[in-house]
Amino acid sequence: MKVVTITKEPVELYKILKFEGLVSSGAEAKISIAEGLVEVNGTIELRKRRKIISGDTIKFDNEHFKIQFP
Repeated sequence: MKVVTITKEPVELYKILKFEGLVSSGAEAKISIAEGLVEVNGTIELRKRRKIISGDTIKFDNEHFKIQFP
């Protein structure tokens, strides 16, 4: 599981996918979320602007990420 450090809380879900390079654009991130391809804390998440905070886990494209705040 990869650890992603965020500099402010909360961060919108689609932005994490975009900034971590998992998708090529914010629009692609939003489409992936809308299609049910992203899980947050073990549950499929369909809200593009879901607020992600430290301790949350994200699964996308068979990759797992744990979010932490410094």
